[in-house]
Amino acid sequence: MTFVARMESRIEGFSVIGDLKWHVWDGVVADLWDVSCGDSAQGYYVSPDPRLFVALDVEGDGGFFVEGAKGEFRRHHQPLSMAYIPAGVPIRGRVEGLRRIRHLDLHFDAATLTRRFGRSLDHEALRISRFQFRDERVAMLAGLIAAECGNDQPLHDLYGEGLLNALFASLFQIEQPSTRRRSPLSRRKLRLVTDYMGEHCLDRIRLADLAALTGLSETAFSHAFKAATGVPPHRWQMQARIDRAKAMMAQDAASLGDIAEATGFFDQAHLTRVFKSIVGVTPSAWAKTASDICAT
Repeated sequence: MTFVARMESRIEGFSVIGDLKWHVWDGVVADLWDVSCGDSAQGYYVSPDPRLFVALDVEGDGGFFVEGAKGEFRRHHQPLSMAYIPAGVPIRGRVEGLRRIRHLDLHFDAATLTRRFGRSLDHEALRISRFQFRDERVAMLAGLIAAECGNDQPLHDLYGEGLLNALFASLFQIEQPSTRRRSPLSRRKLRLVTDYMGEHCLDRIRLADLAALTGLSETAFSHAFKAATGVPPHRWQMQARIDRAKAMMAQDAASLGDIAEATGFFDQAHLTRVFKSIVGVTPSAWAKTASDICAT
């Protein structure tokens, strides 16, 4: 299910300049705002999901103030200053002496973040408000994410998701897990996953769906699957597709182009590359060998 940003807000004195620019990635909604500020502009905000606010640029000699749950006001006045607001924390903000603010809001699903980083994520960090801070690495990544929101021809979603992974790893100080020996999937879970992959090997299989079958994070599942099979999940799926291609080559008179299309490959060349990388020979060489064996 696609993540949808939810936020209650009551604002006055702000006017959006141009059209709102936004982008949705897996578990994240990024909003790029450009607003003009009237005298005593202010707002109230609360969301059931955590979010990160990054001021990209401001015009004017004043500042903007954020009031947290405890009633204290913190002044933001530098470009690229930031605020992290946990889920359910209400805040009030007001502006004094600023004419314009351009900022990025990242709303994200905590469950998706847990799925991405597993036990490496400190859930306590998600519950701690940070109303004024500056992190150069987060600022750089936020600027690249903002540029993608405003891109008329956005790049592949993997680009944005990579930026977001890097931003969250830096924001919450998510460290590389220890390199201890990985435990393989149990026989029951491995059979559950391989049966599913065998049934759907011609479809696009999401790593998140496979991990959900086992109750593990995506990272933990990938390691456990490889420990059990010797290959990563994507490689196993390609092997299953090649097995389907072999069966068609042995029984049908279809062309390699038709077989490639029927088994989920882009074209004959793609099938040939993957076939040779897994089997060790080209499809035509394998078919000739198989034919010779059947003839004897």
